[in-house]
Amino acid sequence: MKVYLDSSAIVKRYVSEPGSSTVDYVFDRGWIGDVSIAISIWNIGEVLGVLSERRRRKWFSEEEFMKVFENFAGETVRLLRLKVLEVIPLSTSILIEAWPLILKDHIYEADAIQIQSCIYSNSNVLLSGDEKLIEIALKTGLNAVNVKDEDKVKELVERN
Repeated sequence: MKVYLDSSAIVKRYVSEPGSSTVDYVFDRGWIGDVSIAISIWNIGEVLGVLSERRRRKWFSEEEFMKVFENFAGETVRLLRLKVLEVIPLSTSILIEAWPLILKDHIYEADAIQIQSCIYSNSNVLLSGDEKLIEIALKTGLNAVNVKDEDKVKELVERN
């Protein structure tokens, strides 16, 4: 079972928000070898941007920011070494395949990149907190689920 996480889902691993318990479940299953996780290299920059913005707005103290950043960076490296995490490169083909989604479905390039990276990764499901992204992903034939729907995610993981 391979689960693709978009940036909104990844942030929920390191910042407590609705859907965090679902993402924790996916990571827990990854740590025991039941699930592999895929993300795009694009996600890393977006996650860093979200964390930095939270610090800029003083939603994180400098100490909190550093702790969250270290947790994110450390876990990413450990999961890569264990071959539980696959980081999808941002290739020319992924960018080109994203263009029709941008033009037809009027979504941001970042969201189109998420959909195309999920397709490229051959993931079984795309997890996101972004309803518009989920809607478009479903139209493309992907199995996309909102991270707030923990029961559905558990059902998918346990079935596979």
